[in-house]
Amino acid sequence: MKIITMDTSKCVGCRNCELACAFANSKETCERKASMIRVNHYIEEHAVIPMTCLHCEEPWCMAVCPAGAIVRDPVTNAVVIQQERCAGCKMCSLACPYGNIHFDAKLQVSRKCDLCGGKPKCVGHCIAAALNYEEIEDYTARVRKRVDIQLAERMKHRCSHNGGDGEDVR
Repeated sequence: MKIITMDTSKCVGCRNCELACAFANSKETCERKASMIRVNHYIEEHAVIPMTCLHCEEPWCMAVCPAGAIVRDPVTNAVVIQQERCAGCKMCSLACPYGNIHFDAKLQVSRKCDLCGGKPKCVGHCIAAALNYEEIEDYTARVRKRVDIQLAERMKHRCSHNGGDGEDVR
């Protein structure tokens, strides 16, 4: 299953992803309200975090939708909202633990990322390569390797401070 992954250490906060998503969704504007990805700026923490739907394996939004408007796309595996069936009750917004479902007050329907049919525009317009569209197994393997390297470095550092014999003598 392919998902959009985010490397927050690379994000520069340019918001190109928001602009690309907004235009892809509206075909007429690049206004942030039309975007299904949000770049959150945390000034005090010196952090910039892009966030969009994670297309959960067991989506709570789908489980609570009384209209049955939220389904999984059989081709992309994306969790999508069928707007023609959406009752506008906002139950999905309340159920999403990540806050990634937006309400279109003009159309009175909920909206969220649909992975652009398998070619996410946000990923294609990310100038820092902070966003990727990849198999979840590839992502988890890469993260696991990065964590393993960090742990190995910590162990090497710890051992060098304990006489260098390779044993941690606490």
